[in-house]
Amino acid sequence: MGKGAFYRCVECNEKAAELHRDYSNGILKITICDSCQKPVDKYIEYDPVIIFIDAILCKAQAFRHILFNTSLNIHWKLCVFCLLCEAYLRWSALHGSEQSSDPADIIRYTKEWEFYGKFGLAALELAAFCSGVLSFLWLWESRLQGRSAELHLLLRALLLSCYGKVLLIPTVIWEHDYSPLCLSLIKLFVLTSNSQAIRVVLNCSRRLSLLAVCFGLLSETLTAQSCRKLQWSIQDIWTS
Repeated sequence: MGKGAFYRCVECNEKAAELHRDYSNGILKITICDSCQKPVDKYIEYDPVIIFIDAILCKAQAFRHILFNTSLNIHWKLCVFCLLCEAYLRWSALHGSEQSSDPADIIRYTKEWEFYGKFGLAALELAAFCSGVLSFLWLWESRLQGRSAELHLLLRALLLSCYGKVLLIPTVIWEHDYSPLCLSLIKLFVLTSNSQAIRVVLNCSRRLSLLAVCFGLLSETLTAQSCRKLQWSIQDIWTS
C-alpha cells in the first residue's frame, strides 16, 4: 500500500490506519477495529489456500482483504489469461476435432486467425460488460462522479472477480455431455463474483450490485449480437 493509503476492516468495512503492529523481537499484534472490536484483517494470519477458498465461496471478508488490504496487481494478466481461455473455448467449439493433414496448409493459418478473432470478440464483450457496469454505477451513484480512483478500483475488482473463467479450460479438456450445463454454471459463478465485488467496493445493497451486473450483461449481449450480425453481413458480401 502506498503512502497515504488506508486499509479496511474485513468485518465492518471501516477504514483502518494499520493491519498490525510490529513490536520488538519480531512480535506482531493484529490491530483491533475501533468500530466492531474485531481484528481488522484476520486473513493476514491465514494460509493463501484458505483465502482462496473463502474467495471462491464469495465471502465479503475475503474480497475486502484482497481488494483493500493487499497489493495484488495481477488483474490485467488474469484478464488476458481468462480471455485466452474463453477464446480457445469458442475456437475449439467452432472446429471441434478437425485437423489439417498439411501443416503448411492455408486452412491451418485460417484457423489461427479465427482464434485471434475469437480473442478479439471475447475482449470486446468483456469491455462492453465492464463499461455497462461502470456506466450504470456512475449514473446511479453520484459519489462516483468525478472520482476516477474509485472507478479504477471498481474496474480492478471486476477483472479480478472474473477468475472463475479459468474453469473453462478443464471443461474443454474433459468434454462430456454436460459441458453446456457446466458452462452455464461457470457463467453464473462469474456473475455472482462480479456482484459481490461491487458490493464490497461500494458497500452497497445486493439489489444495486445485481442491477449493475444485469446492465453489464445486457450490454455484453447486445455487443455480441451486433458483432454476429456484422460478421454475417461481411460473409454475405464476400460470398456474393
